[in-house]
Amino acid sequence: MKKVLALIMVAAAVLAVALLPSLGTAAEAPVKLGLGHVTSIASSKDKTVAANGSVTPAMAQVDTVFAAVAFDAAGRITHVSIETAQTKVNYDADMNVTSDLSAPGKTKKELGDDYGMRRASAIKKEWFEQIAEFEKWMIGKTVDEVKNLPVKRRDASHTHVPDVPELTSTVTITVQDYIAAVVEAWETARPVAPGGVKLGLGHDISIAKSTSSAAQVDLTMAAALFDKDGKVVEVIIDTAQTKVAFDADGKVTTDKAGEFLTKKELQDGYGMRKASSIKREWFEQMLDFEKWMLGKTVDEITSLPTKRRDASHVAVPDVPELTSTVTITVEGYLAALAEAYENAQ
Repeated sequence: MKKVLALIMVAAAVLAVALLPSLGTAAEAPVKLGLGHVTSIASSKDKTVAANGSVTPAMAQVDTVFAAVAFDAAGRITHVSIETAQTKVNYDADMNVTSDLSAPGKTKKELGDDYGMRRASAIKKEWFEQIAEFEKWMIGKTVDEVKNLPVKRRDASHTHVPDVPELTSTVTITVQDYIAAVVEAWETARPVAPGGVKLGLGHDISIAKSTSSAAQVDLTMAAALFDKDGKVVEVIIDTAQTKVAFDADGKVTTDKAGEFLTKKELQDGYGMRKASSIKREWFEQMLDFEKWMLGKTVDEITSLPTKRRDASHVAVPDVPELTSTVTITVEGYLAALAEAYENAQ
């Protein structure tokens, strides 16, 4: 009888393993979270004057790809969300900003069908549909496997189009920047506590600080893992503050091929410490703010009491745990986190 029971237990164990998802429950649990990005101003345009005197105004364009990625213990991707903010600041012939400085910027996913790719797509799929298929393809793969995706050149604007049977009918966009953002997310990933079941990516975009001599796009990005109760298991927030400068003739003077770093990447190079009343850099203050969020729900976080310090700091944390460590204004960071929760899956 004992022998029969032992055989039954072994058979049950084998069946249970066979019924598990291909990666196994433990292997699928996120143990790291990363946030990566790629920023370019290459599409920005100079003001030009034709021989007949007609003027084509200048235009600043900041393209930032950003990706939130969770990884399991074997380095395989368990969750991934990729976005692109293609933000333009338009000028008139006299270099006055004509874009609405108060309008919130939208990403390609937010634009949905309004992005307008479907009518030009050979497969009649919008950008948000194609990136969803690309994200799905990444699940269960390591970053090396993603980096080694075979690609083909479609034209000068599409030099890295997926060239594998699983994607040829669903993804015809060029993917090199999306892969680069995922790679950076892996390289900068931090360990997370157990319990993460949903990943969200949120953002906040502003061009409010743009002037006649320089466009400025402030893009806040938030990657967050949430548990089954909606509490934050881990969160990473960063800001890409990208400037495109113009000379008196409306020519772009910022290096179009330059590298554009986020505030966390700049670290002490951002230069907040010398102006800070608590002598702390932006990245140090943000790390403490992220730590404060852990274990809280989004409602608890967005209900944070704040105070107005001055016209540029209208929502500074006003709780004992943060008053000596965080003096930056946090409204954009809270908005990005709230959106990450809304988008989480």
